[in-house]
Amino acid sequence: MADFELIVFDWDGTLMDSEGRIVASMQAAFGELGREPPPAAAVREVIGLGLDEAMRRLPGVARDEALDELIARYRYHYLSANRTPTPLFEGAAALVEALHARGDLLAVATGKSRAGLDQALEQSGLQRYFHATRTAEDTFSKPNPTMLFELMDELGASADATLMIGDTEYDLLMANNAGVRALAVGYGTQPAERLLAHGPLACAPSLKVLSDWLLV
Repeated sequence: MADFELIVFDWDGTLMDSEGRIVASMQAAFGELGREPPPAAAVREVIGLGLDEAMRRLPGVARDEALDELIARYRYHYLSANRTPTPLFEGAAALVEALHARGDLLAVATGKSRAGLDQALEQSGLQRYFHATRTAEDTFSKPNPTMLFELMDELGASADATLMIGDTEYDLLMANNAGVRALAVGYGTQPAERLLAHGPLACAPSLKVLSDWLLV
């Protein structure tokens, strides 16, 4: 693995197994408002995007529709009402701790809301290891490259010295758009063959393999 100064992680599906809660909360939000809940597969397809953009891609949602109430109900279910576990993937905490101890700059770029990411960082105990974070609520949603541009600018890292790690094509497209190299992970929401089509350095089938690559 080449040397990188800044390693940027996606969150959902890369460090945290939150797919079950995302799907359940989205379906609950739709049902609560008398709308047909989207199929689980449709929700999985949009994980990684900002919430507004994700909802607009779901069945039965119009592109020009006002979604404030639906977004509010989703956030209520995800942050408060739903109790589906959202554990870190096995080995995720150890990997982040080891990279931090090695002196790497670490960041998060996620489609989560700011409240959602802050809650996840606090509950996981990983908050102290990340030097900067961006959410789709702070700036433009993936695959727009602005998250990466802002993180690189804040932390003083060049594109050549930055690595993006994620489990969706949105992560890889964002990296490509920013001129940043990327690693895909195949244990999240999208299959390896789909991710490899976007030219990552490799696709890790497990977090152990990802750790082996990053910690050599």
